[in-house]
Amino acid sequence: MAMLTVRNLPDEVHRALRARAAQHGHSTEAEVRAILSNAVKPEARLRMGDVLAALGREIGLTNEDVESLTQTRDRTPAEPMGLE
Repeated sequence: MAMLTVRNLPDEVHRALRARAAQHGHSTEAEVRAILSNAVKPEARLRMGDVLAALGREIGLTNEDVESLTQTRDRTPAEPMGLE
């Protein structure tokens, strides 16, 4: 796991972080991790699987359609490219 050091953090910010952590029953370090995670990976982000599932529902794709596509797919292993 990576480590991060934050320098020159104002005292009032540190106090606010400690208070917020106490409200959530976390350590200050755990609270900062949660804040950073939520900031860069918000819950409202698009997830590819959710988007594809919604698209399939929108166009009326059924399990039978998926099964027929799976059966017709070429499963022959790809040949490596030559370097000639």
